[in-house]
Amino acid sequence: MDVSLERRIEILEENMEQLRDVPARLSAVESQIVQLRAEMQTGFSALRGQNDEARREMAGLNDETRHEMARLNDETRGEMVRLRDETRGEMVRLHREMVRLNDEMRREMVSLNDETNAHLRVLHEEVISRIALLQEGHPTAFRKNERKRKRR
Repeated sequence: MDVSLERRIEILEENMEQLRDVPARLSAVESQIVQLRAEMQTGFSALRGQNDEARREMAGLNDETRHEMARLNDETRGEMVRLRDETRGEMVRLHREMVRLNDEMRREMVSLNDETNAHLRVLHEEVISRIALLQEGHPTAFRKNERKRKRR
């Protein structure tokens, strides 16, 4: 408080001198803020537009992917049906072939069995007739058998 009134007025004037530039500086800051705000709105609008465009593009790609997957699914399903039908046809053909071969094998086995039975009957009758000859005392029945063995 020792400062004189004159000195205090001088200090106040100096301070006021410095404050004279404040309104101009505030106007400059205000215009910069307005400009920044306009630029930010423009930037955000551009981002929204890019975001909307990206969403549309992604939706289009999603639709394309779904259609491609559906097409591939239908194609795969068709191929599977074709292969199933082809396999069934081959199985039917193989089953018929197996039945035919089985029937053929049975006929051949019956034929061979008949031939074997006929041959066994002939041999059996021959053995019985030799036994009968031996029992009658014909020594030649045994010799006939020996001759057959020598020929072999």
